[in-house]
Amino acid sequence: MGAARVIAVVGATATGKTALGEALAVALGGELVCADSRQVYRELDLGTGKPSPAERAARPHHLFEALELGERASAGWYARAAREVCAAIHARDRAPVLVGGSGLYLAAARRGLSLEPPHDPQLRQRLREEARTLGSGALHRRLAASDPETAARLDPRDAQRVMRALEVLAASGRPLSWWHRQEAGPAVQGEWRVVELVVPPAELAERIAARTRWMFAHGLIEETRALVERGHGDALRDLRAVGYDEALALLAGRMSRAEAEARTCLRTRQLAKRQRTWFRHQVDAARFEAAGGSPADWLAAVRDALQV
Repeated sequence: MGAARVIAVVGATATGKTALGEALAVALGGELVCADSRQVYRELDLGTGKPSPAERAARPHHLFEALELGERASAGWYARAAREVCAAIHARDRAPVLVGGSGLYLAAARRGLSLEPPHDPQLRQRLREEARTLGSGALHRRLAASDPETAARLDPRDAQRVMRALEVLAASGRPLSWWHRQEAGPAVQGEWRVVELVVPPAELAERIAARTRWMFAHGLIEETRALVERGHGDALRDLRAVGYDEALALLAGRMSRAEAEARTCLRTRQLAKRQRTWFRHQVDAARFEAAGGSPADWLAAVRDALQV
């Protein structure tokens, strides 16, 4: 296999990407690279489906747990980090195997990304306080008045992204939509081979329900409580991470255990639908129906599809 090859395993949540990526890395002598916007954070374990500590110890894994909670991950950060990591892997005459469901991160790695807009931590803190007081809807309406293009594609409930758009506008004098139109920077170099795992909706819904029950049964609430006790509550709320949001609401007495599990299932299904739409329209990939069986059963067929 050529040293400049880049393998990527993409798809919606709960399709088996991580397990297949592990199997491919073993078969091809490759090294895994995280392409998931939540798995890059340390201490987010049960709710993110990242490889276990034993799996990470068994072979090289990169960009999993790269950031502390409270540090800012972005597609621009990811493009730079992935480019550096993949170049080092190629220098060892091995292949990076990118695994994840974050479409924007993968696009940034493959095609490059526009210039990184400026950051203003003090302004972000003021916006965070306004979001708590006024609600993210009020901030979204403010954004719509100044940058309607960006506001139109953001969910008013997504406080993190709404605050970021307002921060960019205030710090740079230009809307986020302008920054996104600027010329892309360099991407991860290599011959890309991408496979998207696709699971029939009914089976995927069953997998999501089973995964949600497992997360709550194996300590998601306790993990969330420990993060809050260590002072990470604000950072966790800003992420709006599926499962952790619901655990926070349960701990605050706003949801019962059953309501938290049901809400997590619903949001995960919604996330999976958005991921499927992104990959269908934005990513040139070999599509593999991962229905039934295990990644070990799919490995030969996936290698044929990727021609590796």
